[in-house]
Amino acid sequence: MKETHVTAPEDSVSMLIKGGRVVDPGRHLDSIGSVLVKDRRITWVGVGVPSLEPDCQVIDAHGMVVCPGFIDLHCHLREPGFEEKETIATGTRAAARGGFTTICCMPNTNPAIDSVETVRFVQAKSRCEGLVRVLPIACISRARRGRELVDMKELVEAGVVGFSDDGDCVKSDDIMRQALVTGKELNVPIIDHCEDPIGGDSDGEVKMVARDLSLAEKTGGWVHVAHVSAAGSIALIDSARKQGVRVTAEATPHHLTLTGDEVASRGALAKVNPPLRSEGDRVAVAKALREGVIDAIATDH
Repeated sequence: MKETHVTAPEDSVSMLIKGGRVVDPGRHLDSIGSVLVKDRRITWVGVGVPSLEPDCQVIDAHGMVVCPGFIDLHCHLREPGFEEKETIATGTRAAARGGFTTICCMPNTNPAIDSVETVRFVQAKSRCEGLVRVLPIACISRARRGRELVDMKELVEAGVVGFSDDGDCVKSDDIMRQALVTGKELNVPIIDHCEDPIGGDSDGEVKMVARDLSLAEKTGGWVHVAHVSAAGSIALIDSARKQGVRVTAEATPHHLTLTGDEVASRGALAKVNPPLRSEGDRVAVAKALREGVIDAIATDH
């Protein structure tokens, strides 16, 4: 199955995307059809061909998928502070090329996204240089040091959509508990970088997931488990959800498709955090995605 990405023309010329597989989860639609765009808005979706204006641009989408833009819950734009790795301009360009129209950027920048000023910087840069919508995720703790909770209410009012010390777990049980309590009041997720401070094998991930699910159960807060990679973590998430804990989870494309064996052949290109796991873990992650235990794929770009 082929895929392509089409951008509506700058002017008001209408455009018909014809004969593709039209997928719209919001309308429970998945069928062969066409989409008519006029003045950069979708004005018709259906089977066959509607009446067209003489200057209507027609794009043959046979064998292709036509769908709403993707949303990436977890990416790294690295700006401010690490522009040699990525910028808001380059990151959003890559997102647009991949079919993503909304991305959520993580706060492990320099300075970290722990203040309204830094949030405003990211928002302003995104408006000026970004090609897609950027929703900032702020730190749980000041400067991601795990010692002092940020002003979560102030940051949500500024436009933050979630909180994470991504790149590091929250080492303090008390800080994580406070974050979940306040997150419940604000109805925002606390995003768990589920990796033991010393890193290493999957036991460290499972340990952090267990702690944060327990805290979510006690507080009623919403914990979102990032980049799940271990079968043991999946079992805990599945069990907690069945017991009424408010938990969601994501997996990455690389943990769904690759294993630790890749390190031998690809070297540093296959070294990621959390590490690529065993084939058993990979199969468990894929199964959990199919069964809805894992809610979404996020790139961790």
